[in-house]
Amino acid sequence: MEKFDTIIIGAGPAGLAAAYDLKSNGQKVAVIENNLWGGTCPNRGCDPKKVFLSGVEARDRIAQLQGKGFDEVPFVNWKQLETFKEKFTDPVSKGSHDGVVKAGITAIDGQPKFISEGELVVNGQDHYQADKFIIATGQRPSYLNIEGKEHLLSSTDFLSLKKMPEDITIIGAGYIAFELATIANATGAKVHIIHHNDRPLKEFNQSYAMELVKQLEEKGIDFNFNVDTQAIIQQTNGQYFLKADSFELKTDLVIGATGRIPNDDFLDLEKAKVDYSRHGIVVNNKLQTTNENIYAIGDVVATKQPKLTPVGGFEANYVSDLITGKANDDLDLPLIPTVIYGSPKLAKVGVQESDKVVDQDVTSWFTYSHTNEPKAKVRIVLNKKDEIIGATLLSNEADSMINLLTMAIKRHMTHADVIKEIMAYPTAASDLEYLI
Repeated sequence: MEKFDTIIIGAGPAGLAAAYDLKSNGQKVAVIENNLWGGTCPNRGCDPKKVFLSGVEARDRIAQLQGKGFDEVPFVNWKQLETFKEKFTDPVSKGSHDGVVKAGITAIDGQPKFISEGELVVNGQDHYQADKFIIATGQRPSYLNIEGKEHLLSSTDFLSLKKMPEDITIIGAGYIAFELATIANATGAKVHIIHHNDRPLKEFNQSYAMELVKQLEEKGIDFNFNVDTQAIIQQTNGQYFLKADSFELKTDLVIGATGRIPNDDFLDLEKAKVDYSRHGIVVNNKLQTTNENIYAIGDVVATKQPKLTPVGGFEANYVSDLITGKANDDLDLPLIPTVIYGSPKLAKVGVQESDKVVDQDVTSWFTYSHTNEPKAKVRIVLNKKDEIIGATLLSNEADSMINLLTMAIKRHMTHADVIKEIMAYPTAASDLEYLI
């Protein structure tokens, strides 16, 4: 039996960040992974999705300038873009594993299970002990418990399709559903979104969320709200028949995008005296579980903050500092901006409502009109001191602008502070002084 200073379960971005940090501080470290080294984000999540979205963005620019420099608007060639995506995803798992080994970290492949508070077994045979453990096992797609649920594909399956079907249906109306719908639409597929209520993207301001719905409808995406899917029936011709009360739909492929669940149910956490719920592993303000020698970081944690790769990395560095004695304060997460990579993009940060809110339709501003964007809106939220405390943006520039506004909030900037800055012109950033 081998003993380590720290064993990390999960070789995604959070787990690997902690491993490298602890190793650089002189610890004997092991990482255990039962699937793809590198984790969800670079293998089957945000990175490959971003490759596909590059095609969407290129097509959008041409479509907006049709008749203003371009005559034809091509659809995205799915097969070519899928091949391009594999250039980024294929090397990830081996490269991540080899990097760990090269750094002198022990890499262990297999399924871990705790057998006591300080010991686990991998694949039912190899035993390991450690002074500390970090659980960074992430999440996986959840599926509706309905008739025909075996026909549901996940976002992972979508990003690995070798051919885009002519007609595709996505169940759910969260960020994954909107992004996959945007990608499929750009290939020329007929896309349907089905949602059980009338509140898509519920974490966002609803007027902005519905404006995004409107923009996607104008691109041909079919939204069906207040439809509670009851069954998916495969037809003899290979199509699928979706059934709900007073609703029927035939389609070529069905993607389930109804949320994700934590990967914590295969670790035998009870034997390690670690509490968990359907929302994830329970932690305190130092990311310690109910076993003080076991930490949890990233998407597997039962917290309300956005489940994003940078958050997992931030938590990894924090826990590493705790374990090595560099820090002892409670976790203090900074502001976390979030982006829906739709067409256009929708982004938010900070407080969404206040007594003072400035909403502006900026479609006619040069930043957006020179590329002929169909709609651009900005919402700035201020406190009683006129400091920026929140923002929501809908535009092709939303992902870059939200980072600037995040920094402005962190610095407690007012309009008087903003106009003291000089930004490159003409850019979206140079509009900042006119948005408040």
